[in-house]
Amino acid sequence: MIALITGGSGCGKSTYAEKLVSLLQLKNRIYVATMRVYDEESVKRVARHRAQRADKGFITLECPMDLEKAQIAPGSTVLLEDLPNLLANEMFDGGDWKRIYPAVEALSKKSENLVIVTNDVFCDGVTYPPSTQEYIQNLAFLNRKIASLSTYAAEVVYSIPVALKGNNPCEF
Repeated sequence: MIALITGGSGCGKSTYAEKLVSLLQLKNRIYVATMRVYDEESVKRVARHRAQRADKGFITLECPMDLEKAQIAPGSTVLLEDLPNLLANEMFDGGDWKRIYPAVEALSKKSENLVIVTNDVFCDGVTYPPSTQEYIQNLAFLNRKIASLSTYAAEVVYSIPVALKGNNPCEF
């Protein structure tokens, strides 16, 4: 199964994605963490996410760039948290964002289950500088490509998953 989970900031998408993974498979749960820790706020966010997934059987793999190099055992259940961080790291820290989709596609073939968390950053109506506009366009491109690859896609609204494609594979 390949699932794409989207939603706004703080909507509960990470919690939902972790619950989904927890119900899919008991062994070989890999949490691919893409966030770079730059400041106190990101330190707190990482700590909150680690506490949230404690005792859920995840092996954490730090992978802020170069997803194609991630060492994932075949048949694993993978939670990629999250696509927007990975994209920002590749675009603004000297990487190549165009390698993200091929890496996701390869990971989807290697994994038994792949759950990808992304963001909805497209609806605020603000005009941004060109580099931010490029980031938003690239994220939209990746979201579309991954949604087409996915068997299930959902938007989390106020902690409630709303299926956009396929059926919820796990009812809570």
